[in-house]
Amino acid sequence: MSGAGTERFDWAGLMQAGIGMLRLSPAIFWALTPAEFELMLGKPTGFKPLKRARLEELLSAYPDQRNEVKHD
Repeated sequence: MSGAGTERFDWAGLMQAGIGMLRLSPAIFWALTPAEFELMLGKPTGFKPLKRARLEELLSAYPDQRNEVKHD
């Protein structure tokens, strides 16, 4: 299967790294997200930590409140 946007994964290599090298159980290996797995392999995540100023921006933009509809 090939085409635009399709990639082949080296499943055997990934399982060897997770189950063989890291000694994860199969259940834990398959429950990991790709980001978690990369972090366990020592790869940088590419995401910067959330700083307080950005958190405040997000809280202002998306406040935790409900707009409840009253039914009579």
